[in-house]
This record gives sequence, C-alpha cells and structure tokens, in this order.
Amino acid sequence: MASAPSSRYRPPEHCHEEARMQLGVIGLGRMGGNIARRLMNNGHQVAVFDVNPANVDALAKEKAIPAHSLKDLVQALAKPRAVWVMLPAGDITEKTIQTLTTILEPGDIIIDGGNTFYKDDIRRAKALREKDLHYVDVGTSGGVWGVERGYCMMIGGEKAIVDHLDPIFATLAPGLGNIERTPEFKGDTRAEHGYIHSGPAGAGHFVKMVHNGIEYGLMQAYAEGFDILRGKDSDKLPEEERYSLELGDIAEVWRRGSVVSSWLLDLTAMSLNESPNLDEFTGKVDDSGEGRWTINAAIEESVSAEVLTAALFTRFRSRIGNSFGEKLLSAMRNKFGGHIEGHSVAPTVKE
Repeated sequence: MASAPSSRYRPPEHCHEEARMQLGVIGLGRMGGNIARRLMNNGHQVAVFDVNPANVDALAKEKAIPAHSLKDLVQALAKPRAVWVMLPAGDITEKTIQTLTTILEPGDIIIDGGNTFYKDDIRRAKALREKDLHYVDVGTSGGVWGVERGYCMMIGGEKAIVDHLDPIFATLAPGLGNIERTPEFKGDTRAEHGYIHSGPAGAGHFVKMVHNGIEYGLMQAYAEGFDILRGKDSDKLPEEERYSLELGDIAEVWRRGSVVSSWLLDLTAMSLNESPNLDEFTGKVDDSGEGRWTINAAIEESVSAEVLTAALFTRFRSRIGNSFGEKLLSAMRNKFGGHIEGHSVAPTVKE
C-alpha cells in the first residue's frame, strides 16, 4: 500500500482545472481515443499515435497533435515527457514500451493504462529505473462510457511521479458526481473522486486485476438469476407454477432502490429493453485474462475464491453450448466495453 502521507493525500480543490498538462497517448482504440478526448475537452494538450493513421487523423480534427510514429510523438512533447500507452496486454505493449525506452530521455514517464499483468509492471519499473525513466501502471475502468462518465483508476508507481501526474488523473476521473458520499470518510480524498494511488509499481494493475475478477462473479450472478426468471415459463413445470415474466421490467425495477442495483444492472436493463430475447448474441463468452490472473493470485495466497473461479470456468464452458444467461453475459460485455463475441484475448503471463 502507499505510504502514510500518500494514503491521506488531499489535493487542493479543483487543482486540475488550473494545472493543464501535456500528454502523449499511444493506442486510440475503444478507450485510448476517449481518454485523449476527455483530456482535450478539459484543456490539456494531447499528442496521439496509432498504427491506424485514420485514428490519428480523426483526433487531429479534434485538436490533438498528430504523430505518425513513436519518434514523432516523443518529439512533439516537452520535457519531462509523459506518454500513456493504451494497448492490449502482451507483446504489442511490451514492444512499444521497449521502443519508447530507446527514444525517451532521463526523467520522462511511461504510463501503462491497459490490463497488464502486475508482475510485468514490477519487472518493467525496475528496468526503466536503470535508464532513469519513470514507470506508472494505471488500472483503468470505464469502458466505452469513460469519455462522459470518467474513468475509475487504480494507480501504481512512485509517489512523487503519481502526484506530478495528478492533474491528468483528476481530469480523467469521474469526480464526486451524484454518488452519495460515505459518511465521515477518512481515507484518501482521491478515492471519492474516482482514483487512488494504490502503491508501488504493479499495485495499480493488481487492484484492477482483482476488480475484473469480481466483475466476472457479479456478471455471472446476474446472468444466472435472469436465466432462472426466464425459465419460470418452462413446460417442465406444472402449469399453475409457470410465470411469463418481463425480464426488462424486472431489471428496470431492480435499478431503483434495490440492494442489487449497480451499473452492470443498468446495462442489463438497457440490453433487455433493446432486445428482450438477445437474439443477436450467441452466448459464447470470452475472457480477457484478468479473471485467470485473479484466480492464480488466489492460489498463490491460499485464498478461497469459489465464486470467481466458477464464473471464469463458466465462460470456458459457454464456448461449447450456450444458455440465455450466457447471452446476457455477452450483452453486458458489449455494453460496457464494446466487446464483440469471438474476440477472446488471453494475454501471455511473463514472470
């Protein structure tokens, strides 16, 4: 965890509204492009690069500084530079960071905002430190909605560097918004705004990894529950015990005052309202790696994690035969992250 002074960090009110920064963003996909947009919409200067020139050109029309190579991106930034890498975990992120280390100069900062395995962060931070470069890992949650709602961020790295980047994180975060505040909250005030300094290198992605493992369990619980509701009209039951239930209405009413309300339930209600039978989904549910890593961490720590393990294994089984609940899982993944069925990404774990 972060040191005692950092854990009670209290930035000046709205300090990020006056402290404008410059940032390079590499990877302009579902989240990277919107991260750049949210920063630009709030006065920060952003240089952008993507292997697809059309993505760069689109952001340039929105006032981003276009770069058509990593070298161009670095040259467009003032020292000390900060470069945010928003690419899929694995080889592409590894190679990009390795290339950046040959272009950047001492004092510059590399931020990895993807879903990287936390042990890779520890290794990278050590290697970059030998080159007098700084490394920050940011577990980023918010999906395709982040440009409007903001991003929940769990950050790992040196305290001084994380504090230096605070205007960036404060802008990307949701802020207090309409969420009821925890009475007499005594923790880090950044947490109330939607971001925290979790600890040293790797801590941010470790917290995000467990977050995604929990996400698997929550989604599975909704999927199974709605599958049971739907099955109540089955001809396998006595006729007098059958109910034809409106799942969209149930999801909608549970959103309002229920103890099971959540953003995932909001997306469930949206999906069922748009397509009650979810006919456009096969129910083949992919996984992107973090659930596996969470279970591995539970094994290393000898922590019982039956629900999270079962949720992961159910995703594996869904690729053989599918239920309505699995269609709902696919619908939720599509809503929050723009995930398309059949696009499974299982990152390579490096020790």
